[in-house]
Amino acid sequence: MFYHSKELQFNARVSKPDPRFARLLLEQFGGGNGELKASMQYFVQAFCCRDPYPDKYDMLMDIATEEMGHLEIVGATIQMLLAGVNGELKNAADRTETMKMLDGKASKENFIHEAIFNPHFVVLSGGGPMLTDSNGNPWSATYVNADGDLTVDLRSNIAAESRAKIVYEYLLKFTDDPDVIATLNFLMTREVAHFQQFEAALETIRPNFPPGVLQSDPRYSNLYYNNSAGEDARGPWNEGASTQFKETWQYINDPKEHVESTNGLQDIDPKGTDRTLESVEKDDRELSRVRSEEVNSATPTKDIQWSNYPASPKDKPRKRRDK
Repeated sequence: MFYHSKELQFNARVSKPDPRFARLLLEQFGGGNGELKASMQYFVQAFCCRDPYPDKYDMLMDIATEEMGHLEIVGATIQMLLAGVNGELKNAADRTETMKMLDGKASKENFIHEAIFNPHFVVLSGGGPMLTDSNGNPWSATYVNADGDLTVDLRSNIAAESRAKIVYEYLLKFTDDPDVIATLNFLMTREVAHFQQFEAALETIRPNFPPGVLQSDPRYSNLYYNNSAGEDARGPWNEGASTQFKETWQYINDPKEHVESTNGLQDIDPKGTDRTLESVEKDDRELSRVRSEEVNSATPTKDIQWSNYPASPKDKPRKRRDK
């Protein structure tokens, strides 16, 4: 069960209303890198790993719940930035002072200008946050990445935290409100914390490279194709040893000739690596067995239930009384 605490995790405040920045902040409310996306992604990912990796299930659910709290912080900040908008719209509906204000051409043009650039709040939401990004695109479940393999999902989460962090970093450039800056700084910092937590969780799974189970074909795993004309760039991505397998990069200067001379890469042997097709096949079988046993041994197949509740007094067997 989830419990809602009426106090925010961070005491969000604003110095003054700012509808224009509220629109920008919608990016972290209903955008593709926002807090709802993060919460739903970690929440969905948790289900597959509950039995084989109960510790990771606990972590994912904890962080998903915290992200929901961050969504509330963002929503509350947007609402405070929109202070007065809802009330003014209600007055306009009653054709009182706000509506009368539109009689002046300059005032009317200013009102229309605001409606054009912030339609979410002026003509759609009535002065409250919406599950859209800053351009009004509705939140979509397509933002959520959950692949059923924890090494893949954790890497997706590291990337998600990186993108969310940089969005907060960009947002900080567009407000001079010290209270809003403090809130954004807190939220940005928690993205950095989550990045490290996911990174640490990934390191507890060994082996965790390559993502998934199959180890990849050593004939192609260390090839670098020079597919660009002009001055060549060299670096640790195409010379020296690769980061994980420690294979020597094979720099293919003429990709077309290489493909043609090897019968479409069919007549090629592994180079610059100790791995062979036979060793990879053996590793694939072994890791497949290990991962499969991890899941199967932890997954019940009969009398399945998600939770074990403590027995209540009425469920306990009664003691027999002898006459």
